[in-house]
Amino acid sequence: MVRIGYGGQMGDGFIENLSMSGLMLRCGMQLAIGRSIGCEFSLFGSPVVDMPVTVVSRVGDLFGARFQPGLISQVLIEDGIKAALASGQGSILSVNELAGRKVMRITGGLSGALRNDFMHALTRVGVDEVDVGAVTSVDQAGLALCLVATGRHGAIMGAQSDCFAGAWKQALAMPGNLESPIS
Repeated sequence: MVRIGYGGQMGDGFIENLSMSGLMLRCGMQLAIGRSIGCEFSLFGSPVVDMPVTVVSRVGDLFGARFQPGLISQVLIEDGIKAALASGQGSILSVNELAGRKVMRITGGLSGALRNDFMHALTRVGVDEVDVGAVTSVDQAGLALCLVATGRHGAIMGAQSDCFAGAWKQALAMPGNLESPIS
C-alpha cells in the first residue's frame, strides 16, 4: 500500500514494483508525467518511507515514478528491500552470461509471482542454468517453475540454498514427477 499526495489531494495506491531508484504504483488518481508527488509507504513492517517522487511514465492506472531521495529515505528503502529479500517476501531475478552460459539467478523468494519473468527468461532469452543459491523461501509454484526449466527447457540447477535444496529434493521424489530418478 502506498499513500499519495498530489495537487492538494490524498489517495491510496499499490506498489507493483520497487527498486533503489523508483517504483511502479497503481492508483486511481490522474497523475501527470513530469510532476512531483508525495509518496509514503512501508515495506513488510519496515519504518515508513516518506519522500517526493517524480512521475516519469504512465500506462492506464500504472505509473512509473523516480525517487527524489534524501539520505535517510535511501537508507530506509535499502533496509526495507534487504529485509524483504531475506524474508522471501521480495525477489530479484536476473540473467547473466558467465563463461558463455546464460545463468538465471534468483534472490529472495521463489514463488509463482516470478512466473512471467521466469518464463520470459526461459523462452525468450534462453537459460542454461538456474542459480538459486540466494533463495530464502520457495513455494510449490516456484518449484514447478524449476521443474519446467529442467524438464522442458534443458536448464540445469546450479547453486542451491539450504532452503531450496530440501524442497527441491522432495519435489523430485514425488510420484509422477518426470524428473524423478528411474529405479
